[in-house]
Amino acid sequence: MQKWSGLPYPLGATYDGSGTNFALFSEVAEKVDLALIDGSGREQRTPLASVDGSVWHIYLPGVGPGQRYGYRVHGPYDPARGHRCNPAKLLLDPYAKAVDGQPDGHRSLLGYRDDGSDEPDTTDSLGHTMLSVVADPAFDWGDDRLPKRPYHESVLYEAHVRGLTVRHPELPPKLRGTYAGMGHPAVIGHLTELGVTAVELMPVHQFVQDGHLRDRGLSNYWGYNTIGFFAPHNAYSASGSRGQQVTEFKEMVKALHKAGIEVILDVVYNHTAEGNHMGPTLSFRGIDNASYYRLVDDDPRHCFDTTGTGNSLLMRHPNVLQLIMDSLRYWVTEMHVDGFRFDLASALARQFHEVDRLSAFFDLVQQDPVISRVKLIAEPWDIGDGGYQVGNFPALWSEWNGKYRDSVRDFWRGVPSTLPEFGSRLTGSSDLYEGSRRRPRASVNFVTAHDGFTLRDLVSYNDKHNDANGEGGQDGESHNRSWNCGAEGETEDKEILALRARQQRNLLTTLFVSQGVPMLAHGDEMGRTQHGNNNVYCQDNETTWVDWELDEERRNLLAFTRRVIALRAEHPVLRRRRFFRGADTGGAPDLVWFRPDGGEMAHDNWLREDAHAVGAFLNGDAIAEPGPHGERVVDDSFLLLVNSHYEQVDFHVPSAAFGSGWRIVVDTAVESDTGGPDGPRVPADAVVPVQARSMTILTRKRKAG
Repeated sequence: MQKWSGLPYPLGATYDGSGTNFALFSEVAEKVDLALIDGSGREQRTPLASVDGSVWHIYLPGVGPGQRYGYRVHGPYDPARGHRCNPAKLLLDPYAKAVDGQPDGHRSLLGYRDDGSDEPDTTDSLGHTMLSVVADPAFDWGDDRLPKRPYHESVLYEAHVRGLTVRHPELPPKLRGTYAGMGHPAVIGHLTELGVTAVELMPVHQFVQDGHLRDRGLSNYWGYNTIGFFAPHNAYSASGSRGQQVTEFKEMVKALHKAGIEVILDVVYNHTAEGNHMGPTLSFRGIDNASYYRLVDDDPRHCFDTTGTGNSLLMRHPNVLQLIMDSLRYWVTEMHVDGFRFDLASALARQFHEVDRLSAFFDLVQQDPVISRVKLIAEPWDIGDGGYQVGNFPALWSEWNGKYRDSVRDFWRGVPSTLPEFGSRLTGSSDLYEGSRRRPRASVNFVTAHDGFTLRDLVSYNDKHNDANGEGGQDGESHNRSWNCGAEGETEDKEILALRARQQRNLLTTLFVSQGVPMLAHGDEMGRTQHGNNNVYCQDNETTWVDWELDEERRNLLAFTRRVIALRAEHPVLRRRRFFRGADTGGAPDLVWFRPDGGEMAHDNWLREDAHAVGAFLNGDAIAEPGPHGERVVDDSFLLLVNSHYEQVDFHVPSAAFGSGWRIVVDTAVESDTGGPDGPRVPADAVVPVQARSMTILTRKRKAG
């Protein structure tokens, strides 16, 4: 085999059509061997003789796509100083574009001996660990240039590649649970008919199956256990061929883009699958533990953990920052994704101990000409001190608004004194974002997500039912702000079932008429249930898979969801780019709040503990922000009549000064579709009975063109 010195950049394995350049960073290494693995699992070692700036490299002519490989790093094994090099362990390339296999849980994966000493375990892990694969970068993207959709026009759909597709009856069996299934016309057709503009895919970076779950017959279904930040997860490949998952992922993105749907990835850069100091040595730990991981200052044997997973990446190390930025750019430039949702994003802001809004990571993102141009969404919390940071991320970012979720849930289950915050969440959460000159698009609004109850379960269970997870009910959130409507779980009581259906419509309607960016969890539009399990991270089975066989109730919910999403898409006043100015800023008011008696809300009205009903006038003739070409934007006007009380409330429609000729377009109290342009007429000063725990929306035509 010919061996050339190669180049220190780019890191990883880079095929150029004639051969492959291999480059690996390690400050602590004293020697690095590249191990090429043949089809029978035999290893050929080649030393990386060239090193520049702690990057070890070599170029091998004739080595190309499909070649499996790994690294063996020789260096100090000194846990007391944070070093855990162990050449007996075959290590995954942190920059691997594709991965073959999964760790099998064998004892050889652990870098330490189990006799209590600080000596390394010398058992070879080859044959028990995953292997890096040289990927083929060639792909015909054609004219794949999806115009960037503004946040305020977006409807996000949180989806799991496997969970959404594995039971779809129109997919060939081989495509179920795969990238190819996600890009199939049957799935894309559902998304486009629903009105989705972006799928937010739960983790698709290569992740590891946890040993403790495997021992209980379970698996890491969600995938928040990343080991490969450049590689699409290999279990979602339809072909199973070595490295083919890269091509299949690209084909999925291309198909979604052709349908006008953006692809946003849920990414986990805060920790890796190697866990705490007792975890396996799969990659980073054996390459340069003290550079990649944040260690406890006074005891470097242990990882500093703000994620609850055992470790946190060292965000103040330049090569860790480089790894993350290189990964993000790769997924945008080479895989054509349109944005990212950052898991436990507060952990990324911890340069030292506190969450720092001006950390190096945010600085790098802000100035990067590629990453700063895509959608950036933070999960604005971690489990460390001061980790809950909703409203505090930089201006470039949007955030999962956990306060929106909590407020909307509390209001609709009838918790006292929730009306003021509900009003703020409905109108874009200006209390959280306007002070830092951010706009409504900073708020990603959601009622449910992968973590917690589904929408159907939210109105069917008071308590979590997580026995199947095997953790004695100790896992999962215990305070869910849910309400079972009178019976726990499944019931045949028609009144309770009707109330549950109405509550689902209330929550969906609130979500899609709120200012900000709505996010729907997959299957909620079809009444998906997890039977009360609010922590299904380990349930890769029918508990989590979307059931596409719909009865009449679930078909009705799907039709209703499509209609409220379409209503939002048709009306700019429901998705404004800027916050409402209110009634006291001169000119026509763009927002007026009303009591049920038709009078305007006063300060004391908001503070009443028993206030559960309010009306909101959204003035489509008073949209301040211009259109994309500077044109004036006008729209129909709306009256939102909201009643979370357990009794009917009669609303007096405001006087003709606010408009006449109203029509009801949505009434969550009725299951059939009675709204729309032919809905019931309502004159000014009329009384509209809004049923208990329901919402009625009226509209009138715009005044000007």
